[in-house]
Amino acid sequence: MMGRMLTQPVLPLLPDGAEEIAPGVGLLAGEDGGGLVTVHGLATFGWDAGDEAGRRLAAVQLVRLRAASQARVAAGFGVDPATVWRWDRALAGGGVAGLVPARPGPKGASKLTGELAERIAGLDAAGQTLRQIAAATGVSTFTVRNALGRVGSAGQAPAAGDGAGVRGHAAEERGGGTGGEVPVLPDPVSRDGERALARQGLLGEGAGPVFTAGGRYPLAGLLLALPALEDTGLLECARKVYGQLRNGYYGLAATLLTLVFLALAGEPRAEGATRVPPGALGRVLGLDRAPEVKTIRRKLTELASAGKAADLIMALARRHAAARPEALGFLYADGHARACFGTRKVQKTRIARLKFPAPATEETWVTDQDGDPVFMVIAEPSDSLAGELKRLLPDLRRIVGEGRRVTVCFDRGGWSPALFAGIIAAGFDLLTWRKGPAPDLPADEFTAVTCDDDRGREHEYDLADTTAELEINEGPRKGHTVTLRQVTRRVPARGGGTRQIHALTSRTDLAAGEVCWRLASRWREENYFRYARTRFALDALDSHAASPDDPERLIPNPAKKTAAAQVRRAEALAEAAEARRDARLLERRSPLPGTASILTNTELNQISAPVEAAWRELDEAERAAAAIPARIRLGDITPDMARLETEVKQITHAIRMAAYNAETTLARALNSCYARADDESYALIREALVASGDIIPAAGELLIRLDPLTAPRRTRALAALCDQLNQTQTAYPGTDLVLRYEVKTHDRPA
Repeated sequence: MMGRMLTQPVLPLLPDGAEEIAPGVGLLAGEDGGGLVTVHGLATFGWDAGDEAGRRLAAVQLVRLRAASQARVAAGFGVDPATVWRWDRALAGGGVAGLVPARPGPKGASKLTGELAERIAGLDAAGQTLRQIAAATGVSTFTVRNALGRVGSAGQAPAAGDGAGVRGHAAEERGGGTGGEVPVLPDPVSRDGERALARQGLLGEGAGPVFTAGGRYPLAGLLLALPALEDTGLLECARKVYGQLRNGYYGLAATLLTLVFLALAGEPRAEGATRVPPGALGRVLGLDRAPEVKTIRRKLTELASAGKAADLIMALARRHAAARPEALGFLYADGHARACFGTRKVQKTRIARLKFPAPATEETWVTDQDGDPVFMVIAEPSDSLAGELKRLLPDLRRIVGEGRRVTVCFDRGGWSPALFAGIIAAGFDLLTWRKGPAPDLPADEFTAVTCDDDRGREHEYDLADTTAELEINEGPRKGHTVTLRQVTRRVPARGGGTRQIHALTSRTDLAAGEVCWRLASRWREENYFRYARTRFALDALDSHAASPDDPERLIPNPAKKTAAAQVRRAEALAEAAEARRDARLLERRSPLPGTASILTNTELNQISAPVEAAWRELDEAERAAAAIPARIRLGDITPDMARLETEVKQITHAIRMAAYNAETTLARALNSCYARADDESYALIREALVASGDIIPAAGELLIRLDPLTAPRRTRALAALCDQLNQTQTAYPGTDLVLRYEVKTHDRPA
């Protein structure tokens, strides 16, 4: 009993009204701003009203004495834990004097004297602009605005009636345009009535966009993408394919624009809506706020239930072909493995960038000759690129139209002489690499060739132009041959010397040099994959749904691979046995010339016995491999295999394809007005898309006046881009308001 009494902790005595920071530690705040800290009933630290250094010292000492943790002290004193840490560093570096707060604001005397203010007012009355006044008086334009009473208090929007608003066309501050003033970040138009109707199902398909004139809107730059987005036809095609969504506040156009804007703002997944202020995104949508994550997911699920994602992608592809027919002369096709992570069993696929097999979903993508995405399908598991290309030929014909002969480019994964014959029979041309061993051409066949590509870059090749005849070993044309043009390029080998690379094509009208750089341009598609993975969440898991895989689906038999390895091993053993036999026979050869070496049958049988055994083992391995079927039912190996949901994924692919193509259109528009376009065009567009600006609706017009970018050269390039966009006369979706773009110029100090 005595031992229990000795181990009893001290009772935590707290004064009346004290807040407990930790067991036994209390904080008593006075009405005048002072405070007292008690530890187990004893007054330990105290400070008077206005003694900020004493208050900070108490907080730091509590942590140093381990009376309470840093987090609890920060919560009790109403600051962040990082603030308490900074106080501790200040105390260690400068003592108690280091805890004295510095005076905020400018440290020197103000330049804005009464005499200067009167002079500024006189110059303003004379009609001079802010920059002219600043240059004449030797102060900044902010000081001029402050003297004229056009700067609101911190955190408060200036009132339009006080002359503190944002000029409608930046007449004074930016040097151009006319117009009235607009308030900074005004409240959006109340949509409570429409939301109430939407909850009752009485609103219709969705609320229309309504804009409030205002300045400094975040994300106003996203509206730059609307003319380019209209060229992709996303909204029009989606309307034709899906009609409309169920009655609700957010309609089809608002949902698609939300997802496009999120992708362009760097948050391409639905979860990205949690990292973008819904009010800021709602302003560019013409709504009071943007939909949240659960609403976006619900809308995607509704679209997926229609089962028309493939129709949407086909409609976008045909729109792309109609808008840019010159870019469809060459189509690059390739498979893309989308790696899957999680607990579900998904069939493994070799992922080239990882260099090993992993659970993945195969997709087949088709891009135009510039590398812009045109079409995609979810590939069948275990199917080769050759099989997917054969399946895609009817879709490609629907995209390019009847009678047009385009060239399909692909890598060695599509190697199949039977496919080559099928592509030619379907009215297409082909361009690919030759797969497998091929005889090298003699050196006198090669000629130095110089040519320019479609971007004006010069290439030099060492080429030979011949033909190749390939035998078809499968399909209805089995036993026939297909003759193709072979362009062979000679390049330096890694270990010295040269090696030859063979390209095959059915095009006889192309120059040999163009065959090489066209085929090498297939990397433009790989560049799209890399950029889309980084910026547009190409491989994101947009839906967590999954369904059981088809147990009757035939897949490659794993035992066939093992049996083939056994055959290769037996072949190697047989070759090694023959080599040993020949060596032993050479040893028994008579050393005297003109004399014969005599071997008895017994000796010969002993020498040949290992060879015969090795050949018998090889025959048995080949018979066993031939008896194993090449494909078996999936259910016989892994009956619990799952397939990831594809409908939502294809819808999000279509949306992000449109977003990427819109961004690319804007980036290429800079080529004529930005000297650094080759290196900085995409970076400039990404910066412009998230720039702030003013949105001013007027009669039949919606003015978007963007704030300057980070450098004057970028601002000038953006202004030139706006001039190009204004020529399109694009209307905001769902309205008759024609978009007009302007850019404010940089303020330069005197």
